[in-house]
Amino acid sequence: MYDTPFDEIWNRIVSHAGEPFSTKTGLQFTYRIEGNRLCLNSNTYRISKNDFEKVYRMLPINGPGEIGEIVRGPSYVWAILHDARIFREKR
Repeated sequence: MYDTPFDEIWNRIVSHAGEPFSTKTGLQFTYRIEGNRLCLNSNTYRISKNDFEKVYRMLPINGPGEIGEIVRGPSYVWAILHDARIFREKR
């Protein structure tokens, strides 16, 4: 189920920069990409591509609480990786 190469996932993340996303609790946010970092437009968080890859390799997870000690901005990382535009199951 999670066999999509991470580079493809990252390319999807990059291609959807500027679009609205929502956290699990409904907080809307947007982001931009600067090199290998995702920068949230609503605050000063910068989240590395490596952090997204680390969490992607852990999937499935139930919520951001499971990665709170692993990455910065776990609510945002979880929301992006679980969004249908980014993660698409193969059928």
